[in-house]
Amino acid sequence: MAQNSGNNKEKLDMGSSPSDTSDINSTTKPEGETASSPGNTNPHGKIEIKEENNFEKLGFAFPTWKKWTILTVIFAVQVSMNFNTSVYPNVVIPLTKAFHVTGQVARIGQMTFLVAYAFGSELWAPWSEDLGRWPVLQLSLFLVNIWQIPCALAPNIGTIIVCRFLGGLSSAGGSVTLGMVADMWEADDQQYAVAFIVLSSVGGSSIGPVVGAFIQRYLSWHWNFWIQLIFGGVVQLVHFLLVPETRATILLDREAKRRRKAGESNIWGPNEIKENRFEMREILKIWGRPFEMFVREPIVLSLSLLSGFSDALIFTFLESFQPVYEQWGFGIIAIGLAFIPINIGYLIAWFSFFPFIHRHRQIRHRDPDALQPEARLYWLLFTAPLETIGLFGFAWSSLGPGRGVHWIAPMIFSALIAIANYCIYMATIDYMVASYGPYSASATGGNALARDFLAGVAAMYSTPFYHNVPGSHTLEYPSTILACLAFLVTIPIYIFYWKGPIIREKSKFAQTLASDRKKKVGAGQSKGGRAVNVGEKAEAGEMEKGT
Repeated sequence: MAQNSGNNKEKLDMGSSPSDTSDINSTTKPEGETASSPGNTNPHGKIEIKEENNFEKLGFAFPTWKKWTILTVIFAVQVSMNFNTSVYPNVVIPLTKAFHVTGQVARIGQMTFLVAYAFGSELWAPWSEDLGRWPVLQLSLFLVNIWQIPCALAPNIGTIIVCRFLGGLSSAGGSVTLGMVADMWEADDQQYAVAFIVLSSVGGSSIGPVVGAFIQRYLSWHWNFWIQLIFGGVVQLVHFLLVPETRATILLDREAKRRRKAGESNIWGPNEIKENRFEMREILKIWGRPFEMFVREPIVLSLSLLSGFSDALIFTFLESFQPVYEQWGFGIIAIGLAFIPINIGYLIAWFSFFPFIHRHRQIRHRDPDALQPEARLYWLLFTAPLETIGLFGFAWSSLGPGRGVHWIAPMIFSALIAIANYCIYMATIDYMVASYGPYSASATGGNALARDFLAGVAAMYSTPFYHNVPGSHTLEYPSTILACLAFLVTIPIYIFYWKGPIIREKSKFAQTLASDRKKKVGAGQSKGGRAVNVGEKAEAGEMEKGT
């Protein structure tokens, strides 16, 4: 599926000058040789080992089979976290009966989990960069699993609401899983991996209703949480056994410790010589950057709102499917199975990206500067309108059998919405990675924030939205309103595709990235080679023409 970017020759071709060959191919070096490398000795006389000199120790050098084994486990981890968000609606009705509360009160547990998830994933990200991906994901999974126990044994609805909030806050989510992709693939070679992780995110949100229907039909409400615990426990165990650390700075720290034991007493890793490593001011700065970019960057704001609105639709469907499909006599199980077309739509959308990813890789291998970031929005120009089309179609195929409409019609339109939802998430993430380079984690963090936060809000308005609209078209008008909103929020896609370079020129973060890129490219040319960093190749050159 994806080519192995972990061999030394490719790394040299992509980012190193010819003079770096001996460093890349060596596993240990005398202290004098390391010390003579510019910038390797800090003011305290400690010699810091660098990524370019120890490439074979990093995640980039993992063989292809190992990378995809790790990614498959991370796929399961992401599915389990999103499964926790989408299986809960099937416990709402049982909770109303068990604790004698209204449906809206029971849905607070859904809302608090998603809103907390939106902020929790951003709070975990800096720790995964300083402490490593592996311990952070293990701790996150452990805490999420722990909070399932009081939910399953809850004596009242308040316990469930509080523990669901804590469970959402404990969820590391995509900020860490996408970070692991960046640990193992260069920016220009990671699109297949990003597409795979995006599939796990949206897929986890749509298999929950399918599984939840069987839980609701055949088991007590407690099992909704026990199943989440079992799923989470299994993926945590698999992650513990099969996934190694991938964060580059952590791997360099380990290599430095190994070399000190071997006799090189003054070799240190990047984290080992970092002063004030856990200074609260720096942590708060990192935590605040996604929110700053969300507010100040028009690209991040507009595309994140589009992505968030699209994700909220799926959680709106969690509530709208019941009144829509009950018209055809669907029971609990049948309504759950009605979500299968959404999963089919996600798979179709995932495969649809392959030809474009393959073509872009070929173009970049011929000329690394041939494409601008806007080229990654090309396929979205054609798939984004499917959201508006799907919503209009779903709205007026909800008329039911009384108007001669077959139940397959709304399912087909829901599949179109799913195709658009996946493409929106994938393309916006891909575009932000290419546009913002080293700031892409913060840019995509704003995307994740919008998706989870708006989905949490949707949990509260969806049922009243589909029950309280006056007139004879109670089910049709709400989806029509959503279709009109979908049309409006997709407009920025076309603006950014054609005017993206101009907009990025006015961006503080993009300007900083462009300035750094020019300096590094100039430095690379002075050495007779190319200087290429994460996100820099996609930043340079011209937008693809006639894709």
